[in-house]
Amino acid sequence: MTALTRAPAAPPRRAADGPAIRTQGLRKDYRGTPALDGIDLDVPRGTVHGLLGPNGAGKTTAVRILATLLRPDGGRAEVAGFDVARDPAEVRLRIGLLGQHAAVDEILDGRQNLEMFGRLYHLGPRTARDRAAELLDRFGLDETGRKPVGAYSGGMRRRLDLAVSMILAPEVMFLDEPTTGLDPRARTEVWSAVRALVAGGTTVLLTTQYLEEADRLADAITVVGRGTVIARGTPDALKARLGGDRIDVVLADDDEVTAVAAMLERIGEAAAEIDAEARRVGVPVRDRVAALTAVVGALRNAGIEAEDVILRRPTLDEVFVDLTGRAATPSKEAAA
Repeated sequence: MTALTRAPAAPPRRAADGPAIRTQGLRKDYRGTPALDGIDLDVPRGTVHGLLGPNGAGKTTAVRILATLLRPDGGRAEVAGFDVARDPAEVRLRIGLLGQHAAVDEILDGRQNLEMFGRLYHLGPRTARDRAAELLDRFGLDETGRKPVGAYSGGMRRRLDLAVSMILAPEVMFLDEPTTGLDPRARTEVWSAVRALVAGGTTVLLTTQYLEEADRLADAITVVGRGTVIARGTPDALKARLGGDRIDVVLADDDEVTAVAAMLERIGEAAAEIDAEARRVGVPVRDRVAALTAVVGALRNAGIEAEDVILRRPTLDEVFVDLTGRAATPSKEAAA
């Protein structure tokens, strides 16, 4: 009598040559309230994709689903070609996650932390040591010696966090507000480290409340609000929504703000925007050189003193306010 044997399980199916991240109609509800209400994303391999939105818009929820820390209530999501609900173990082998808070041991030094995490990822002792040395060099931390992490600067600590998340050389990295609380110099250090990741072939999904960060790093941006996509495109394309150029006039006397606003509206392409506290008046313009000449001449003819006249492009902050109705604030998502 021949014994019956169970056929070996089929290996998980991996989508071929698709984007690094793809979601279709992704949904997640909390007590009947949608945190995500049909999000669609396509992130090409080897790029940085910014996911922006106000606090509570669903950014962190989306990251947690993509990192297999939450199960979606509807729709589909694939990371590195694998379905996050059907093949979570395969996804975890191919991703790194850097959240808002450090996960390293402050008593150990950087090398010891990296070796410890290497062993936790089941690397052998020698492989863990070699990988630690490689990452310390890659992230500019090989000069730290035996200094405990508790004595690191903020930028050094976040670079070590990035190094830890790269132990297994992930295909996809999730950075959830990676520079919250850092000073400008430390933030710049982290940006350099992120660029190095992408140059090495890693795909990055970045959530941030620092709009300059998204502008500097992201190849494309998706803006979400109340769990839905409200805009998407490159940083330049999103800024073009508000017009090509703008002129700002900063006045010496706040009594002249109203008069200058009327003057700019005659020269510009839309209603003037007034920041009374900063004594600043701005307007979008079409022909930048002609408009700048006209503004300077009009101020001189009216005898109005300006502290500064600025010709500039719209900022991502202005786009964000236009799309969401409120400014971005660097703080943890409470209702994400």
